[in-house]
Amino acid sequence: MQRIHNAIQLTDLRPDDLAELYAYPAELREPFVRANFVSSIDGGATSDGQSEGLGTPADKAVFLMLRELADVVLVGAGTVRAENYGGARTDPKYRRALHERGIGGHPDGAAPPIAVVTASAAIDLGARLLTDTTVPPLIITTTTAPADRKQQLSDAGAEVIEAGDVAVTPKALLRALGERGLLRVLCEGGPHLFGELLAADAVDELCLTTAPLLVGGTGRRISLSAHEFHRPMSRAHILLDDDGTMLTRWARA
Repeated sequence: MQRIHNAIQLTDLRPDDLAELYAYPAELREPFVRANFVSSIDGGATSDGQSEGLGTPADKAVFLMLRELADVVLVGAGTVRAENYGGARTDPKYRRALHERGIGGHPDGAAPPIAVVTASAAIDLGARLLTDTTVPPLIITTTTAPADRKQQLSDAGAEVIEAGDVAVTPKALLRALGERGLLRVLCEGGPHLFGELLAADAVDELCLTTAPLLVGGTGRRISLSAHEFHRPMSRAHILLDDDGTMLTRWARA
């Protein structure tokens, strides 16, 4: 693989090379949380209110590979609504092959479920999350969320999981995923959920794409929290694409 200033040129990589670069640790015993975000050069996490406005072909390729590797895709309810989330679409044959190599995927080739964190179980029953998916989504909510909402979501095909009384803490959230054997966790946002996971020191890796764009405006950063924190991270790799996209992976120091 050609290296340019300690970076890897994305065009030099085959899909299997990319999978190896982003492989999860072997023999996990508890959830390993990887976050994936895109931002502009000037730090915006969205354009026109959606992260999709910052996407590039390179970002899309890595986005899809990370889903192929994951056991579960974790998102906040606000992101589900803003981005109009449907179920993950993955390649069953490739997911089985990744599992056989011990780096991700699924033994039956099934797509990773979307796990949505919502303390109030406030999910539209007509949302693509429920109507456009090959696997049931997980609704991670609280015991105090309205019982009728939870029943309606269950009737619509979701698996409703109570993981707290009035709030879903990162510890309770990850315990619920771990109990279901969903150890390779891919968090796709939003900023509040990511900020809560960071504040709880529950993030193992951040995959960050910097799109070759300046967007200005009042768009939010990729993480938001009530208080500042300092989490040292170590650079794992840098990928460069010909259009200027830079893809970095940062691991817990």
